[in-house]
This record gives sequence, structure tokens and C-alpha cells, in this order.
Amino acid sequence: MIQLRKGKEKDLPVIQEIARLTWGPAYGAITSQEQIDYMLEKMYNKGILLEQLLEGYVFLIAEINTKDVGFASYSVTDPINKIYKLHKLYVLPECHGKGVGKFLINEVLDKIKAEGGLRLELNVNRENRAKDFYESAGFIIKETVNVDIGNGFFMNDYVMQKII
Repeated sequence: MIQLRKGKEKDLPVIQEIARLTWGPAYGAITSQEQIDYMLEKMYNKGILLEQLLEGYVFLIAEINTKDVGFASYSVTDPINKIYKLHKLYVLPECHGKGVGKFLINEVLDKIKAEGGLRLELNVNRENRAKDFYESAGFIIKETVNVDIGNGFFMNDYVMQKII
């Protein structure tokens, strides 16, 4: 059975470890190890994650039998138009196909809806198989973007959205 808890500062090492364990399998075939290492350091260092918590990002951590197996994070990006963004959603490779990702995305959508949110957006690499997962959850491609993340690296993404 999947359990869920709201992430706190003490959970940052868990979030970092799940990211480290998932990024190789998720991105190894579509980007270089150098870019993966750069992005992990840029997006998952403790200072950045703590700053996100303080700015109101919500982290949800999924566990099975007391083992942390995945997480998601989201925040409101446009309070006037009630638009939220899913910043992160990762599940340990050995838990793929067990409903953890679906559980996390549904929890995020339920929480956003309860807060009066009208739309959830996310970025996903154009070559990432997760695109199919998001489409099966009702997301559609809104636009194609190339985001310069520094050090000569780009994220070649789709921006996807779901009307809630």
C-alpha cells in the first residue's frame, strides 16, 4: 500500500537520493552524464531545495512498506489565474508500474483542485518516456521550448498542461 507524507526539511536527503537514483535511468539515453551531473547539482542541492520549501513548494513523498520510493513537488505560479506547476515527479525504477507515479500525480491534482487551482503545467523532455505517462493522465502539449540551463546545456522540453 502506498502511503504519502508532506516533505519537510528533514526529507531533503531522501529527495536528493531518489533524484540521484532515478536520473540515470530516466535521462541516460537522452543526455550526457555530464549534463545529468550538472542538473542534479543545480536543481537538487540542499540550498535550492530548502529555498523551494521556504517559497511554498509542496513536496509529497510516497512510501511503500516504510521505504521512500518517489516524490513530487508543485507550487502555484500564477495565483490570479490559479495556475500551478508540477516541478518534479520521480519514482524509483524498481517501483515503475506499481501505481506510484499515478498515485502521486492524482494526489497533486486533488490538492490543487482543493485549493481552487484551474490548471496544472509541467515541463518534460521531448524524448522522455514520461511524456506518455502524462498524456495518459490527461495532459496535452501546450508548446515546445528549449531552456538554457547554463554551462552550455539546454532542456529540450514540451510544456504540458491539464485543465482541472
